[in-house]
Amino acid sequence: MGQHDGKRVVITGGTTGIGLATAKLLLDQGARVLVTGRTKKALDSAREELGKNAIVMSSDATVLTDIDALAARVKSEFGAVDFLFLNAGYGKFVPFEGTSEAVYDEMFNLNVKGPYFAAQKLAPLMPRGSAIVLTTSAANVKGIPMLSAYGAAKGALRSLARSLAAELLPRGIRVNAISPGPIETRIMDRAGVSKEQIEQFHKQIVEVNPMKRWGRPEEIAKAAVFLAFDATFTNGHELPVDGGMTQL
Repeated sequence: MGQHDGKRVVITGGTTGIGLATAKLLLDQGARVLVTGRTKKALDSAREELGKNAIVMSSDATVLTDIDALAARVKSEFGAVDFLFLNAGYGKFVPFEGTSEAVYDEMFNLNVKGPYFAAQKLAPLMPRGSAIVLTTSAANVKGIPMLSAYGAAKGALRSLARSLAAELLPRGIRVNAISPGPIETRIMDRAGVSKEQIEQFHKQIVEVNPMKRWGRPEEIAKAAVFLAFDATFTNGHELPVDGGMTQL
């Protein structure tokens, strides 16, 4: 018997990194898991890694018709959702002076609009005692150069966690956020910077982080699952998992 046998879980952005690690953890604990992703490579890789017990679905977190299709698929497959992990998102490193309207819109559509409407469409499927967890970022607390649009979007997402927590409370749905610091994932590949810049950033993070290392996706996964199932008297909270980056 697994710790979370039969729990119905939906993870957006679940084909790589933090989302994939969370899916693996919950599958090992007996949950039924549906993950979403966008690229064929990531979808195919996730199907292979997660195996036949997971549902891997192509869905763009920024497209409302895709979100509608996701809600319909979840209703068909699971009937209800016990844990909704709104994890899809990434940041682009662009100087403030060079941030275009397209980049600004991309950051807000992916990191705010997508989670907002995914929560709206899937909350009707969530029973009392269920939970939503949003993935924010240390960038909504610390001012990080070249991440102004991303940091602002994640700040908006942090505010959304509070608003949804208040609005969904009468329905018995808890809403919290998890705030990763620097985590070893492939997310930097989408950040719009060179390999050399990534390597330099890597070294800088190790130097300035209080724990002198990057975090692992599995460490975020454990914290997200804690908020979803164990933190039953916690609501509207943002849990930093960042090696002390925003706290020390």
